[in-house]
This record gives sequence, structure tokens and C-alpha cells, in this order.
Amino acid sequence: MSKRFASVGECMIEMSGGEGALYRMGFAGDTLNTAWYARARLPQGWQVEYITALGDDLYSAEMRAFLDRADIGTGHIQTIPGRRPGLYMIHQAGGDRQFTYWRGQSAARAMADDKDALAAGLLGADLVYFSGISIAILAPRARGRLMRAVVRAREAGADVAFDPNERPALWTSPAIMASGLMAAASIADIVLPTFPDEAPVFGDTSPEATAERYLSNGAREVVVKNGAEAALVATRAGLRARVAPSPGATVVDATGAGDSFNGAYLAARAAGADPVEAARAAHGVARIVIGHKGALVDMTLVKA
Repeated sequence: MSKRFASVGECMIEMSGGEGALYRMGFAGDTLNTAWYARARLPQGWQVEYITALGDDLYSAEMRAFLDRADIGTGHIQTIPGRRPGLYMIHQAGGDRQFTYWRGQSAARAMADDKDALAAGLLGADLVYFSGISIAILAPRARGRLMRAVVRAREAGADVAFDPNERPALWTSPAIMASGLMAAASIADIVLPTFPDEAPVFGDTSPEATAERYLSNGAREVVVKNGAEAALVATRAGLRARVAPSPGATVVDATGAGDSFNGAYLAARAAGADPVEAARAAHGVARIVIGHKGALVDMTLVKA
């Protein structure tokens, strides 16, 4: 019997490049990126599904076709008439990539309006993944509906994984962001934070402080990512281990590195690896991803 990985969030149109005012269109988004790498790494017998909402326009249809070609299920993607996918453009400024977003009419912002359709997409999943962006784009009541759907899936037997993925611009205030993220993390078994994002929001002085905060909040397992530094793996059972990436990686584009780590980590855990082994595998995938342009690299490059 097959198992299901359900990733919930927003996939956007990505316009990248910009040389000579010429841009290349693609599709990306944090929870889609994680689903992409989970699809590449999960063993046979696992289905991967993306749970979101799209419009009835040309680009929504192209996004569905893109996911279908990647063997990422679209059967629980809702269609919101008159809406469109969100869009962002990438440009270089100050020696780094800068992002400009247009997501006011994003169909994904309405993905929790039909609570029954949303619940149907999650119920029966073996592993549910969502992020701070998944909840940040929703109105407060819709945010509650998404979290209740996740809880029901968990009560039915799913493991739940959550990446806080702090994006202050999507929240009305830092205090509301902090409380919303901790509420979402409280319904997760596995939490996958990034220390440089956590410290300014929660005042954490070390990755250990981040891990302890989420463990005391109810998580069974926490992996604190820290860029090119070692990740801290911590469990409620008492494991505390630092797992460093292999040295000498060539960074072409760091976009999607954390998302790829998450997907590879969750796939390894689903395949039976222990947390330390899973973190090593995840570093290996992220190393490949940062050596290529864009958030999504060819799956054949990162197959398990």
C-alpha cells in the first residue's frame, strides 16, 4: 500500500535572470521546493501531493502541468475562478539576489476558504508538511482552518513537519508572527527552523536555544539549520548532535538550499534513517542544489 507525503502552501510564478531586461519564467515556492526534493528522495511506494489553490488562467494550467510532469500530485489543488498564481521577480542588487513579490490576488490565499476540500487533501496522509509562509499568506480565520485540518490529519495518524520560515513582510507585526509560528509549531512532530531567521524574532542566543524552545513547545524532533555551519539535531529522547556539511562546496545560488535540506531530511527519515543520518543526507542534497542556479534542480541530480 502506498504512502502519502502532502505539502501545503503556495507555488508562485518565478521570473529570474533579468540580464538585458530578459527574464526566464519558472515555478517555485518554499513548500513546493521541499515537495520537489522529497519526491526525488523518497523510496518507491510514496506518493507526493501538493496542496494549494490555483486560478482558472493559462499560468495556473501550466503550473499544474509542471507538477504533473514531476510526478507531484495535483488532485487536491483547488481552482478559484478569477484568481491567479502569485508572482515574484529576482534581480541582483548589492551583490545579492533581491526579490519583488506580487501576491495580492494569489489563489493560494484562498486555499483554506473551503475547509472540506482542504481537509480532504490532508486526511489520510502519512506525512504532512507546511511552513510559516503557508499560514502567513492566509487571513486569521483561514489560518485557523488550515491548522485544524493539519491537526485532524495528525489525529488520523500523520506525522507533521513544519518550517517556521520567518517572513516579517507577510505578517502584521513581529508579535503576531512569533505567536502564530509557535502555535503552528505546537502541532508539529518535526520542526525545521533556521537559526539566523529565528534569532531576531525570538531572541535565541544559540541553535541550542532554538532547539530547546521548540522541544518544550511540543516537538518530538528539531533540526536547526545554520547556513554553511553545522546543523543541530535535537530530539525529545535526549539526542543532541551537530552535523556539519562537507567542506569546500561551491555556491552558485543558495536559493532553495534550506527547502532542499528539509525535503531530503524528511525523505530519509521516512525511509528509516535516524536523525543524524538524515541530516547528513540532507546536507549532501543541499550541497548539490547550491551549485546550480534556481531553487529546483533536475531531480536526477539528487536521487537517493
